[in-house]
Amino acid sequence: MKRFLIITGCLLASALVQAGETSGRWVATWATSQQLTEPHNLPPAPGFAEATVRQKLRVSIGGEQFRVRFSNEFGNGPVTFESVHVALADGFADAKIQAGTSRALTFRGATAVTLPPGANVISDPVDAPLAPMADLAITLVTKGAPSDVTGHPGSRTTSYFAYGQVAPGAEDLSDAVRTDHWYFVASIDVLTSQPAAAVAILGDSITDGRGSTTNGNDRWPDILSQRLRANPATAQVAVLNHGVGGGRVLRDGLGVSALRRFDRDVLAQPGVKWLVILEGVNDLGTAAPENAAQTAQDLIAAYDQMITRAHDHGLKVYGATIMPLGGFTMYDVPEREAARQTVNAWIRTGGRFDAVIDFDAVARDPANPARLSAATDGGDHLHLSAEGYKIIAGSIDLGLFEAGGCECDKKGR
Repeated sequence: MKRFLIITGCLLASALVQAGETSGRWVATWATSQQLTEPHNLPPAPGFAEATVRQKLRVSIGGEQFRVRFSNEFGNGPVTFESVHVALADGFADAKIQAGTSRALTFRGATAVTLPPGANVISDPVDAPLAPMADLAITLVTKGAPSDVTGHPGSRTTSYFAYGQVAPGAEDLSDAVRTDHWYFVASIDVLTSQPAAAVAILGDSITDGRGSTTNGNDRWPDILSQRLRANPATAQVAVLNHGVGGGRVLRDGLGVSALRRFDRDVLAQPGVKWLVILEGVNDLGTAAPENAAQTAQDLIAAYDQMITRAHDHGLKVYGATIMPLGGFTMYDVPEREAARQTVNAWIRTGGRFDAVIDFDAVARDPANPARLSAATDGGDHLHLSAEGYKIIAGSIDLGLFEAGGCECDKKGR
């Protein structure tokens, strides 16, 4: 068996080396939360009929081998991938991949795989090293898809659909149809002998990156990943972005609630050691004003439950305060602002989180704390700008993710 070397920003090494047996553990290096794709977020016609679908993404940590997970969780019928190829992406501006880097994924040795409704599948390991921060292109060949499609609408990354006789390993899909959504790709794991671990970030559209740059990889978890990679003490900490646009903690919204997806998006991810929770503004914002105070208490109870469940699995849990909603027309009423203050006070002083990441203090306007500052406001007074995401990500103490975690841990973990 032979293996090839993937190096970000460099051409594939021409020399192939004999693969030896690799020992280590699997750690997730990239993930995205799966949702039922709304009709307006489906690809243009003919969609998945006789399609070659290329999707791009950037991982966090590297490893000696890697594998890809696909999901048909919300499908109302099976989906078949006639073949799946993975390659180094040649940037994000178009459908190009780096020459000579494409290879087929297999599933128990087969190049085709069918996912029944509700099922996930993990590819066979790719016997090749994957570099930190590598840009990957995953190309699916589909004959069709169920009417209920599993995906992640808020990819902030362009996917490419080509039709006709197109080789999945083609270096470019020059006539491809573009759409800014991901479909079926759920996560990527790396096998590493390094002392690696992952932080899962549970959030809503702010974590999902609304207001960031399409194909720019400048969501706040992306910036955090860059900072972790640049710090030797945290270079082996992966970042998993489980933000869902419109997501809520207590009730389903555009995606399932945080309470419902908690096991899937946090506990089931290999190698997770830390959890950051930044979610709740949509619960408060969609609560009737007269119910806002009770919603705050329900949110606190939900956080408490998630902390308990995470601690049972040995995770440290960091609470991020909810940032201002003042000026966002649909949410801005005094009762909701009072509820936000109640929730943030509990996050800061309740003693249940292992540490607090005070995004509210960083992002708010000092002269009007109920509103985002001009430096962070993305324009709608709820979501942040690309610069705002950089500011909040830059405020995080990387020491929280060093060996041993935070000094505040009183529970022996």
